[in-house]
Amino acid sequence: GSQRLPRMVGITLAKELIFTGRRVGGQTALEMGLVNKAVEQNQTGDAAYKAALTLAREILPQAPVAVRMAKEAINRGVEVDIGSAMAIERMCYARVIPTRDRQEGMAAFIEKRPPRYIGE
Repeated sequence: GSQRLPRMVGITLAKELIFTGRRVGGQTALEMGLVNKAVEQNQTGDAAYKAALTLAREILPQAPVAVRMAKEAINRGVEVDIGSAMAIERMCYARVIPTRDRQEGMAAFIEKRPPRYIGE
């Protein structure tokens, strides 16, 4: 928490939360930028799960290798200076270029159809 929280919400707010041990609800966490979505609880108590499942279903049709490389570029890139981060991004993109999924994505775009990614 002492390293990730300041990067997410800023140093002063992170210090306040860490020093006080204050717990925050979903709406407050959203306003702080700590989470990207807050949902009202439903009667079955699984509103957050259902929202997460909806997001997962939106990500699922995307090219698996490209999603994995984007995740790596973001996670590694935020820890270094912008020049190094850009080099990480180029490296990750270079790993996507030779994939069959990238070729499928380009073909699907040209043919105006949904892509059928296989994770290769």
